[in-house]
Amino acid sequence: MANQSPATADNSSEVTRSLAEWTHNWSTDDVDSEVRQAARHCLLDWMGVTLGGIDDESASIARAEVLEQGGADHATIVGTPYRTGIMNAALANGTAGHALDFDDVHDWLTGHPTVVSMTALLALAEREGFSGRHLIDAFIAAVEVACRVGRYVAPSHYATGWHATATVGAIGAAAGAARAVGLDADGIARAMGLAASQAGGLKSMFGTMCKPLHAGKAASNALLAVQLARRGFSARTDILECEQGFNAAFSGGGNSGLALEGLGRPRAVRDVLFKYHAACFGTHAAMDAIAQVRDAQNVSTDEVERVELHVPASNLAMCNIPEPQTGLEAKFSMRFTAAMSFAGVPTGDADIYNEQTCSREDLVALRDRVSVNGDSDLGKFEAEAVVHLRNGVVHRAHADAGIPESDLARQERRLSEKFMLLAAPVLGEKGAAKLAELSLGADSGVSVQTVMRAAVPDTV
Repeated sequence: MANQSPATADNSSEVTRSLAEWTHNWSTDDVDSEVRQAARHCLLDWMGVTLGGIDDESASIARAEVLEQGGADHATIVGTPYRTGIMNAALANGTAGHALDFDDVHDWLTGHPTVVSMTALLALAEREGFSGRHLIDAFIAAVEVACRVGRYVAPSHYATGWHATATVGAIGAAAGAARAVGLDADGIARAMGLAASQAGGLKSMFGTMCKPLHAGKAASNALLAVQLARRGFSARTDILECEQGFNAAFSGGGNSGLALEGLGRPRAVRDVLFKYHAACFGTHAAMDAIAQVRDAQNVSTDEVERVELHVPASNLAMCNIPEPQTGLEAKFSMRFTAAMSFAGVPTGDADIYNEQTCSREDLVALRDRVSVNGDSDLGKFEAEAVVHLRNGVVHRAHADAGIPESDLARQERRLSEKFMLLAAPVLGEKGAAKLAELSLGADSGVSVQTVMRAAVPDTV
């Protein structure tokens, strides 16, 4: 990738216009069945993690604020009896959906694709009375655009300190939502420009409530962008590549070839990576490698002298809080999550990430025997664990969390189990099962309003 100064831009292609025209023109009939199935999985998982996150302190505070602000009775705040305007609903739901850091990720985006796009689109679709199929079509477009913009500005955008979920995610969500309401290519490009001009979200906030707020704010910003574009609000239609535009200001190293490579039949949704540990995705490969040693060698924590984790160098600035004190910090600590994995703590249980767990003497002692080393030869989602035992024996294991599931039936089973664990405490077993059925059948004719009604407990 060519190095560019922050003040220059990649003008070799009209990236914004190309993506806007593709978003407007692609035929929904030309979509692989696996892409549609993966999109339904994204909806199911979004529902689960959002319901699971509604009682998180960050979600509760955001919800209290939007309810105080008030708004039209247009969209549901998931898991509650409350309804509000679409931008307020997006802020509340997006914050809840990212509160547990249990939502899906994507390699191209270097972030979380569903939490911004699905949050924005559900609020819009509920107000507009869209069908589930229309929702899924718009979502597929939104994720495709977000991931391609992510490729355009990677890796410098994320490495500089921007949270791509918020910045890039809002642009993709705006594109998908603009398509959903029938804007032409020019209108879609203007919506992307309006979203880009509102972009924000800093990685330095990881481990605080600001990280989930990034997702909610990005979804809300995307909807504002589309609503203004619908009314004729002007904006540049070359915002990604123009001088002092998004790439120049936020990255400086844009690669239009990667952004537009293979643009045609949408495929990004098929490569979404789902989480089965309720922590930052950068910790997952290390936890998986540790678990391999623990299970294959039947090693107990008492036998461990020290553990060396070899991870991508980028992880050192993303999820390397050395001595976490809170549950949020624990989600961004490779040392502590490695200790949790070795001790057999259920890392898929979002409630286990708390101050009590962080202060457990056995986990703290094991955490302090873990060292983390950046390795430029490892892929973005790879890790190697080297476990030194007190008797001199050394075990090694490698894991790669960045490989999409090849068996979608197996993925659906795993996600359904995860969903029920998160949703049943809020909706009850029958209510959760009904919402799962509606989510997995979303593009078969059901309305989004029906789906969202099922996301509210009968008891409220």
